[in-house]
Amino acid sequence: MSPQTPPPSPPIVLVPGHWLGAWAWDAVAARLRATGHTVTALTLPGLEDAATPRAGIRYEDHVRAVLDAVTAHDGPVVLVAHSGAGAPVTSALDAAPERVARVVYVDSGPSADGVVPEPDLRQDAVELPLPSFAELEAGGASLAGLDAAALDRFRERAVPHPAGALRERIVLRDDRRHGVPATLVCCSIPSATVQALVASGEPMFAAVAALTDAGYVDLPTGHWPMWSAPAELADVLAGAAAGDA
Repeated sequence: MSPQTPPPSPPIVLVPGHWLGAWAWDAVAARLRATGHTVTALTLPGLEDAATPRAGIRYEDHVRAVLDAVTAHDGPVVLVAHSGAGAPVTSALDAAPERVARVVYVDSGPSADGVVPEPDLRQDAVELPLPSFAELEAGGASLAGLDAAALDRFRERAVPHPAGALRERIVLRDDRRHGVPATLVCCSIPSATVQALVASGEPMFAAVAALTDAGYVDLPTGHWPMWSAPAELADVLAGAAAGDA
């Protein structure tokens, strides 16, 4: 390799949030691949399609799927979590921090030790269906940038999330995860607000406060930027892979 040739970018592993599969990343992945990036988009266990059995899926199954995608590559990867994928991505990072060059949280963030992702789920629930769009917005998940066609596609392709992957307590053991370079892509909440909450000691942001090498990127759109701003998100992820954020 000549001195003028930049080193290759690390592979990018994309993990979607609740109710989604690898398909959710199609536009982002296509743009990244067109510019030479190696991309793996995941469908977590139980989210393949509506007919997939979900009764036996546990949190550790989602963590293992993320770890398998990370360790399938020879070197460290850029690991990207959207929304609720922040939990299994945090656990995978805790298990193998040396295999992650950078972690990117897209309208998401790291989880803390001892947290239960969805503590209010009934113990007999097998799955968590996609709520109404009004309920999603009421819970803080902005639909900004999504037109009627995008919402119809979301509703048509969404798969109920396995309940067993949401009600187990997260156990984290390796503080090295805090030192892995992190990028927080802020969509629904501006980065200035996030940083103010971190500085205030807000308990919900304690895991963000523990990061020792964190950068913030504002991408003002809704909670699903892979659909509302796919080109812009792809470019942010390319920059993160290059170490720019």
